[in-house]
Amino acid sequence: MGTTPKAGKSLKDQNRWQVWLVIAANTLFLYFVVKANAIELNGLKAVFTDANNLVSVGFALLITTVVSNFLSADMKARLVFLRWHHALPGHRAFTVYAPRDPRVDLVRLAETYGQQLPSAPAEQNRLWYRLFQTVKNESHILQSHRDFLLLRDYTAIAVIFVVVYGACALLFVGSGRVCLMYLGLLLVQFCIVRQSASNAGVRLATNVLATVSTSTHGKVARKRTNAKA
Repeated sequence: MGTTPKAGKSLKDQNRWQVWLVIAANTLFLYFVVKANAIELNGLKAVFTDANNLVSVGFALLITTVVSNFLSADMKARLVFLRWHHALPGHRAFTVYAPRDPRVDLVRLAETYGQQLPSAPAEQNRLWYRLFQTVKNESHILQSHRDFLLLRDYTAIAVIFVVVYGACALLFVGSGRVCLMYLGLLLVQFCIVRQSASNAGVRLATNVLATVSTSTHGKVARKRTNAKA
């Protein structure tokens, strides 16, 4: 039996505290970068006494929160997979990712869902999503889905950090060298998180196919999918 999300809480709701932790940590780091000279000269007390810097960093936090919630799921997927059209891994589930994963039994999938599994991106994603609906409450699928949603949102926020927090650093950090180092760290953060999100998305896609094509889950999934069809 699969597990279901906590009552009354979606996966995104479960991830919310981690997203806020990411925003808070980056905001705090920006503040200390802005106040680096003051820390050196006046001690830690200066960190909390400059109202202007508090306002600027607080404004950056607000902008980041608003924009991250403004971006659509499609735009976030484009950022993660660096594709404008057919960005989701489901669009390449049967032609690219399934053949690479030894857990996926393509023969069984073909026997059940048609000798010619879809090759067009839209059709691939449509079939993959139908299969996902049949096994989405399995514990390992839930975890993969939650990981992908978290890292996808983190990727979108990391882009905003580069733009918004990078602009704040340019305006308020006196040292050009420190500013460049800070921007470099923001870019490194984005690259690492984007790659992690991409890997998580592919893992979700292949986990669904592997689960459906196994003997234990495949029979139930095939019955549900065929009934819907």
